[in-house]
Amino acid sequence: MKVLVCGGAGYIGSACTEYLLDHEHEVVVFDSLVTGHEEAVDSRADFVKGDLANRDLIIKLCRQEQFDAIMHFAAFSLVGESMKDPGKYFRNNLANGINLADAAVEGGIKMIVFSSTAATFGQPEENPIRETSAQVPINPYGESKLCFEKVLRWYNEIHGVKYAALRYFNAAGATVNFGEDHKPETHLIPLVLQVAQGKRDKIMVYGNDYETKDGTCVRDYIHILDLAQAHMLALTAPESGHYNLGTGSGLTVNEIIQAAREVTGHPIPAEVAPRRAGDPSTLIACSDRAKEVLGWKPQFENANTIIESVWKWMQKHPNGYAE
Repeated sequence: MKVLVCGGAGYIGSACTEYLLDHEHEVVVFDSLVTGHEEAVDSRADFVKGDLANRDLIIKLCRQEQFDAIMHFAAFSLVGESMKDPGKYFRNNLANGINLADAAVEGGIKMIVFSSTAATFGQPEENPIRETSAQVPINPYGESKLCFEKVLRWYNEIHGVKYAALRYFNAAGATVNFGEDHKPETHLIPLVLQVAQGKRDKIMVYGNDYETKDGTCVRDYIHILDLAQAHMLALTAPESGHYNLGTGSGLTVNEIIQAAREVTGHPIPAEVAPRRAGDPSTLIACSDRAKEVLGWKPQFENANTIIESVWKWMQKHPNGYAE
């Protein structure tokens, strides 16, 4: 298939681009490079620098190239920032997403695979979280993603554009060539490994009095190669719908830190700090639907394996893509 990957210079988009190309798909990457890195664009892909805010540009591209499908990763994703500047998130994640949906209609593209998030669920009432669980976002980031899921449902009904909204939990890991380089970095695993790199003195643990096995928060970490597999399978999903992506088990903050110590051989000092407002104690996905409908088979469910892939990439790229 010929696939337009919007946000293909970002963390997950770059891995999915690589995965598609490895499986003989043709890829055009569209990215503004506001948060992405041109060095993260696979050299086998064609690259178009542009912003989805440029409605005419994305419509022109979709009319010209005759894509079979779109993968949409081009969103802002910092929860804290969304609480300070909600307009930025609704403009980019919702309004610019509508520009892309309109471009799909104009270009006759019949499939959009959307990078959604577990943040659409807010504070879950059940774990593991199912696709049918209540969606009550507690921040503008999650709300903006949920809003665009609703846009896709109506574009499917009115324009016949199929969609798969993939709600993933904690994306983690790296491929041999592409990894995580955010500024600022907010994800636990790279932050822990920055201590092993000598870039931080210690890792902060926000709360150790949750009702979990060791008192620290539980999250469901999913390797980006497993995410990439799910995105590719979703290109040929039999019907439009939503899919949760996670391992279904979950790891505590302390378990991640201990696994990083084992992988790196570094003591990685940790310091307990007060809980952060809005942090649920446990977020675990039920991914049965993706396995049953898409035939998804995650391959990387071991914490040490996930962390080892990140550590290897960070050792090759100690300053991220800046080199």
